[in-house]
Amino acid sequence: MGIKQKQFINNNIMHIEMQNSQKRIYFALKTIFDFLIALVGLLITSPILILFIIAIKLESKGPAFFLQERVGAKGELFHVIKLRSMNINAEQNGAQWAIKNDPRVTKVGSFIRRTRIDEIPQLINILKGDMSLIGPRPERLIFTEQFDKEIPGFKNRLIVKPGITGWAQVNGGYEISPSEKLSFDLYYIQNLNFLIDLKIFFKTIKVIFTGDGAR
Repeated sequence: MGIKQKQFINNNIMHIEMQNSQKRIYFALKTIFDFLIALVGLLITSPILILFIIAIKLESKGPAFFLQERVGAKGELFHVIKLRSMNINAEQNGAQWAIKNDPRVTKVGSFIRRTRIDEIPQLINILKGDMSLIGPRPERLIFTEQFDKEIPGFKNRLIVKPGITGWAQVNGGYEISPSEKLSFDLYYIQNLNFLIDLKIFFKTIKVIFTGDGAR
């Protein structure tokens, strides 16, 4: 990301950052909880990860893990870690927005996307400090720029760390439009507290068992 581009992102979100300056205790405690939950979560889910790593390798050629550059808090770029759910040549024609019943998704991939098992490795992103358990889903730079041109203020989502799950994910997930996603994410940012985080956490459990919003 160029200096001017990053400066644009920072300027674009500054007014929201000022509103959140009094939430330092909340953010400090959330960082501690994130780290502990991610650590325990990795230990508990490691057998599941191993099982699906084997399943992915048996079904298709290529690595079991998928790394992709995303835009994090305040425009910082990082590589999100996921279990690979698509064929290795999924983007041979360039970046594409995932669609419902996407033909690029493998059979194993369809299951792990529906149950959100493909997101488990992002607990490593939390331990690294790139992400939070709860927050706006991180987008790729190309889509962040595109959506911000089409929807002024889209980069305002970058004031907080992106999350594995979030208010937008439990209210439609992949099925909602970028503008709807922005509305949900800004609602979350403007109402940051542990009560809404807890609500999202339990709604996420429901989503995992129902597969709502998956694609």
